[in-house]
Amino acid sequence: MPFQESGGVRYYQFDIFGGKMPHAVFTRQGGVSPAPWESLNLGGTVGDDQQRVDENRRRALAALGRDPQAVYDVWQVHSAHVVVADSPRPAATPPVQADAILTERPGLTLLMRFADCVPILLHDPVRGAAGIVHAGWLGTVRAAVRAAVETMQGAFGSRPADVLAAIGPSIGPDHYEVGADVIQAVRSSFGADAPGLLLTRDGRTYFDLWAANRLLLERAGVKHIEASGLCTACRVDDWFSHRAEKGRTGRFGAMIALNP
Repeated sequence: MPFQESGGVRYYQFDIFGGKMPHAVFTRQGGVSPAPWESLNLGGTVGDDQQRVDENRRRALAALGRDPQAVYDVWQVHSAHVVVADSPRPAATPPVQADAILTERPGLTLLMRFADCVPILLHDPVRGAAGIVHAGWLGTVRAAVRAAVETMQGAFGSRPADVLAAIGPSIGPDHYEVGADVIQAVRSSFGADAPGLLLTRDGRTYFDLWAANRLLLERAGVKHIEASGLCTACRVDDWFSHRAEKGRTGRFGAMIALNP
């Protein structure tokens, strides 16, 4: 069963990691926030009370037995900037702007927040490295996940063929309608592969973020890829969806760590 529950917190895990990697994509269930952030909101910039967000974060981490003092997170800005973390981010230190975090330090928990964008978890079991990537349409056309894999090669000596990748719940191709600016960006970034990523139906165009990020991983040499196939816009009982909830919603968390 990919869905697990602990202490009322419901979360999704991937088979590709074989039960050996501490990781989760947390649903919106099991927190203390009221509507429209009900209930496990981990987003601190969406209007929710910070004390509730802090309690939600504590609950999420506790569900997997993670130390709340051993977390590294970033200020996500839809970039392809990658950070290599070797220690937790002190609470008094502002987060750096980035959309991918990597580490080879056991015990350090990497954490990001989502509400339709694609969470991508990475693990190199040979070199002992892990990472997490945030990829909306802009991060996808900027190839954030490819930048993360290339940084794993440079920082840790990873071979892409050894890397395990997991594409998490995010808005699916049936719901992610896009306009001319995104269409042009996809065509510029993906070239001849763009028509297979831009789906036309009833005169409207939809961007397949899942297929696009799988393609980026494959282009980077990654061979082992698992996709959840779960659409956040389809299931707002489990996931926050910026598109389906018209911007009035929270952020669900995704995390990965290396065992000590």
